[in-house]
Amino acid sequence: MTPADFEGKKILITGGLGFIGSNLAHRALALGAEVTVYDCLDPKSGGNHYNLEGVRDRVRLVINDVRNFEALCQAVLHQDLVLHCAAYTSHPNSMREPLVDIDINCKGTIHVLEAVRRFQPSARVLYVGTSTQIGPMHAPVIDEVHSEFPVDIYSANKCAGEKYTLLYGKAHGLDVAVVRLANTYGPRSNIRSADFGFINYFIGLALAGRALTVYGEGRQLRNVSFVGDSVEALLSVAARPASRGEVYFAVADRQYSVLELAQAITEQVGGSVARVPWPAERAAIESGDVIISNAKIRRDVGWVPRTSLHEGLGITRDYFKPVLAKYA
Repeated sequence: MTPADFEGKKILITGGLGFIGSNLAHRALALGAEVTVYDCLDPKSGGNHYNLEGVRDRVRLVINDVRNFEALCQAVLHQDLVLHCAAYTSHPNSMREPLVDIDINCKGTIHVLEAVRRFQPSARVLYVGTSTQIGPMHAPVIDEVHSEFPVDIYSANKCAGEKYTLLYGKAHGLDVAVVRLANTYGPRSNIRSADFGFINYFIGLALAGRALTVYGEGRQLRNVSFVGDSVEALLSVAARPASRGEVYFAVADRQYSVLELAQAITEQVGGSVARVPWPAERAAIESGDVIISNAKIRRDVGWVPRTSLHEGLGITRDYFKPVLAKYA
């Protein structure tokens, strides 16, 4: 990927005030793209105006919802690339409010795809998927052809959204691709609620000098990724025409136990670690170890993760400390 891949390109980012979306906006602007951010600022979805600090005057901002089909149809006009990041991201909330989750993660995705099909069929669509679509491991290592048995409504609906995207590519000839992320952390994340990822929530607790609560022994393994690496993966796939119709995992090279992650955060950021019993609602949707291969994206796209956990946590700490009030 080079700046020439994005210079002057028009990019629409749904969920662009959120964690992944806003980091994509900053990077796309740095590469010379013209960026439109589309976000509804739902308090349960993590959007934050401050995430565009420093670039707000260079972004076309549309405050609206992916459930609003007419607004999306207007937003996709003349776009070269649609980065679909908008989602209802809470695993527990999806179990309590499944119809809301379906509306945003399924119907909202159909709205994006249908708007592109009808009004901007030349645009490329990149769907941001999640490793939790897989559910429990049924092989020693998870790859892109691993079976999918999600254990919560959010993950099931993200799985469906991915399949809709691939279906629109095959049935309607849209230029689509999928990148699945896993436990992404870093600047501009929502650090005040566990609903937006346990690592970012742990970082928020650590910045406040509080205890990081690890359920049970905390031995379950997780792939984690620094947001800068995740953004490079997404844009690298977007810039590669041969990725059309493909699905990629973009994850770091190694796994850490949840306890190891908590300990690393306390060492780099602050706070302490406290082990607590598993809450029933969390135990019911726990998938166990997650060990994912990034071999396909390395081979096909040439992307490799470059940020160590130690380095990524330091960057994240240094970003948040002077602006904590903006993320309260």
